[in-house]
Amino acid sequence: MKIGEVAHRLGVAVHVLRHWDDVGVVVPDRTPSGQRNYSEEHLHRLRVLRACQGVGMSLPEIRQVLHRGEPERTGAIERQLHRIRTQRAQLEDAERFLVHVINCEHDLLTRCDSCTRYAASVPLQQDEHVTPSTTP
Repeated sequence: MKIGEVAHRLGVAVHVLRHWDDVGVVVPDRTPSGQRNYSEEHLHRLRVLRACQGVGMSLPEIRQVLHRGEPERTGAIERQLHRIRTQRAQLEDAERFLVHVINCEHDLLTRCDSCTRYAASVPLQQDEHVTPSTTP
């Protein structure tokens, strides 16, 4: 298959397929004239690539996943599973907090132990740290 047909079938731009080829994630065969020639196997690999992107993996990680012989393949998958499980736990905590807030009977959330406990568990971003004021 020509690159344009593959791009259309996957719903990506041609330049994306070229990039994936250039970085060695999915490398198609070449015709004698040098054009990329994708097989059904390449198309399957590209669909797996898209699935891996959908779960948040980077191209270097995906390259490891697609090539069974890669020494860090299992490690890349385990790291992504850990990230997903961490995100899931954070989302579950956030959901519990919001459900509690809906029914919280305190006039100020800062007076509620459950609300302040959750707020204290949320890490501040680097640029969110408040510097102490020098004015009284």
